[in-house]
Amino acid sequence: MQVLGATGNFVKGVLPAIGSFVKNVLPGGKPGQPESQKIGGKENAETNTKEVAAETAELKAQTGKVMANGTEVSGRALELMHELTLRGATVFNGSDAAVKGHFQCRMLPVIEPSLSENTEERDERMAQVIEEFRAHLEDRTKHHLGYPYNLDFNYGALKSLQDFSINNLGDPFIASNYGVHSRQFELGVLEWFARLWEIPTDDYWGYITNCGTEGNLHGILTGRECLPDGILYSSKESHYSVFKAAMMYRIKAVKIDTLPSGEIDCADLLLKLDRTKPAIINANIGTTVKGAVDDLDEIIKTLYEAGYTDDRFYIHCDGALFGLMIPFVKAGAPLVTFKKPIGSVSVSGHKFVGCPTPCGVTITRKWCMEKLSQTIEYLNSRDATIMGSRNGHAPIYMWYTLTRKGYDGFQKDVADCLKNAHLMKQRLRSHGITSMLNELSSTVVFERPQEEAFVRKWQLACEGPIAHAVVMPNITPEKIEYFVADYLKSRKLFPTTPELVAGCLATMGKHAEL
Repeated sequence: MQVLGATGNFVKGVLPAIGSFVKNVLPGGKPGQPESQKIGGKENAETNTKEVAAETAELKAQTGKVMANGTEVSGRALELMHELTLRGATVFNGSDAAVKGHFQCRMLPVIEPSLSENTEERDERMAQVIEEFRAHLEDRTKHHLGYPYNLDFNYGALKSLQDFSINNLGDPFIASNYGVHSRQFELGVLEWFARLWEIPTDDYWGYITNCGTEGNLHGILTGRECLPDGILYSSKESHYSVFKAAMMYRIKAVKIDTLPSGEIDCADLLLKLDRTKPAIINANIGTTVKGAVDDLDEIIKTLYEAGYTDDRFYIHCDGALFGLMIPFVKAGAPLVTFKKPIGSVSVSGHKFVGCPTPCGVTITRKWCMEKLSQTIEYLNSRDATIMGSRNGHAPIYMWYTLTRKGYDGFQKDVADCLKNAHLMKQRLRSHGITSMLNELSSTVVFERPQEEAFVRKWQLACEGPIAHAVVMPNITPEKIEYFVADYLKSRKLFPTTPELVAGCLATMGKHAEL
């Protein structure tokens, strides 16, 4: 919707409200409003649809006048924007009401500057918006528990590098004509992971991706290029990006059943393998919801049992979170290593490493890249990456953390996370809350809270009757106690049901603890 034609009157009328708009809307409700009544409460998600639609139409009618002739937006229009946003309705993007089961994102309008406006005053108001948003982020960070991001980091020493547009476009091993890059840091990070996963320097190729999904997209694409008529096999508890890759690349994909722990059921894999076609396998080094680790050795054994030779299968290891943790778990844990017949491994950099921007690492065997790599004259380089342009700050963040912590530092972080995950499971269990924790995981699974506002407050990831918390280095025993106490309060107001407990038990199997 066009708002660029708004005049100084519109700016004058709306801009002063931005600070209070952000203050009231971004945290999720009005000051002093009970949590259950804010966006995310059951009542607001499921009621007043007709009323919201009518008010949205009224708001559109009023704001339409603003766009048409630049008149000052009325106080009633701002009021309606407030209310509709709090209820989860989108005002300008074509959807008039909250979608049941989902919550529409709220809009912070871009206000065009006016020639008659004081620049200093505008900058001051913008600074206020940013400061209030920072406060919002601090609160959300305080109550973050359900997603696998390590929020314990400090990159203040790298602040001066924000003055540069760093882009590692193309192949990390071959410099392009664009000189503002950080390839030297990227190559150092790749070598660190190559040593971790035991592949010689001359035998690997890789790059720092923009996210974990890109690592999966690249690994599965490499598998398809190596085995063009291959079938993709992955457990039904794999990350959704695996099946997104199959859709994008038009690869036939077969979902394999899982054990109650969440790891792949190799007996079902053996039954579903089409022996007339090559196999592209996605092995999960930590599933999304339960944190289960697929048994890589058992997968390889199953392929051999089915009559596959090394040249007729390709294994990509999705190690988004646990790919970096597994090497530092107790002796005897299944190893992810290129000494086994695997094709590629990927991890996320914004998860256990703790980078402030999404990023990741993917490493594959150098010979696999021959079909993907192309000479790009425009770059004076080659490229086999998915995205081409890549965030040049990410390798510096990763290099900085790897250098500061080293292998010993990560080993300590892993030990602390596993210890605190056991603490959380025990505290939940002591209050009669159904829970489970896989042996090699820091993902604590428990019965899904019945209060939607509580789920959103703690940013819990839920699936069916279960929810989970991912214990990362920033999750302390104190935060665990705070969460458990808050959960118990919510549970009194929104009690669990026998059906929910039965669903948890069915989902967790013998791993459930009451």
